Amino acid sequence: MELFAAIVLFVSALFNVVAWPRFFKRVSGDPRARDSAGKPTAFYRVHAVLLGIAMAIAAASVLAGILLLSS
Repeated sequence: MELFAAIVLFVSALFNVVAWPRFFKRVSGDPRARDSAGKPTAFYRVHAVLLGIAMAIAAASVLAGILLLSS
């Protein structure tokens, strides 16, 4: 069961690391991401925060998977 849990954590981390940066690239190119002066909008900032949270979850998932396998 521990091996299965570790694999689920690693797959979750991999998904976050692969999917979110690609999604954020599209968000960055969206016209709603910048105002007429070129400054980031709330749309951009919210998605940047979501990207940061997803990367933190990915790092925590990898760490948890490693700790689970080493116990």
